[in-house]
Amino acid sequence: MRIGLVDVDGHRFPNLALMKLSAYHKKNGDFVEWANSLEPYDKVYMAKVFTFSRDDVQAYQTEQLIRGGTGYDLSSKLPEEAERQFPDYSLYGITDTAYGFLTRGCPRGCAFCIVGKKEGLRAKRVADLKDFWNGQKKITLLDPNLLACPDWADLLGQLAESKAEVDFTQGLDIRLMTDEKARAINRLKYTSLHFAWDNPDDKTTFKKLKEYRNVFKTSKHNAIVYVLCNFNSSYEQDIYRVEKLRDIGYSPYVMVYNKQTAPRATRDLQRYVNNRKIFYSLPNFASYQRSLRR
Repeated sequence: MRIGLVDVDGHRFPNLALMKLSAYHKKNGDFVEWANSLEPYDKVYMAKVFTFSRDDVQAYQTEQLIRGGTGYDLSSKLPEEAERQFPDYSLYGITDTAYGFLTRGCPRGCAFCIVGKKEGLRAKRVADLKDFWNGQKKITLLDPNLLACPDWADLLGQLAESKAEVDFTQGLDIRLMTDEKARAINRLKYTSLHFAWDNPDDKTTFKKLKEYRNVFKTSKHNAIVYVLCNFNSSYEQDIYRVEKLRDIGYSPYVMVYNKQTAPRATRDLQRYVNNRKIFYSLPNFASYQRSLRR
């Protein structure tokens, strides 16, 4: 068969589902390529992760058009035989980084997050590292809450044994941090760590962030905390979290929920905080606002 693939979100970050579909079809002897609207295909797969991504409206010549991913709906899943495939990294020309999930699901059930609805309210093991890593220098993990999985010790051990540089892209749940987990994380090779302080009323998060700040072997610029704004917090609470994180040695990173509805001040806060050069050259957000007025 001739198989066409479409990454609706673009090629800035590889789509894991498409890499697995590519591997599955190539294993079955099918011809696979990025879909071209001028070419005929037996199947075209369109993958979309983000709802805000503009849809691909090209008319593809195909007998079967299959759309999937959270950008379309939360129920679509890969066929089991495709899900088990080792990703075809050559699809994106990737040579030095492995991408994948060791766990799926999260017990938090946050209202702004789709993970609970899509993957369930229990963090469970879905793979071993060998299922998507075969010696690459870097590992990009997509897990929503690895520390909530009962198998966290074994999985972190696999990552440590790989000697590869590990990036927890979705962040680690600092509320679940213990001395044992911190020691396991510090056995890994990593440059940066990501955490989150989504709820301004959550005192446990700040307490844990402060408690473990000097435990992890990374600079303040690489100890990153996502700060959710424009969801369940006031403008004052947003600034408070940003400044408190700076005070205890973290780099905040503002995530704006539904940016189209965010007030100007929140969007300015995001630009100020997420531009590291500006953030660390000015003492506070008020200084940045004065510079804007000038």
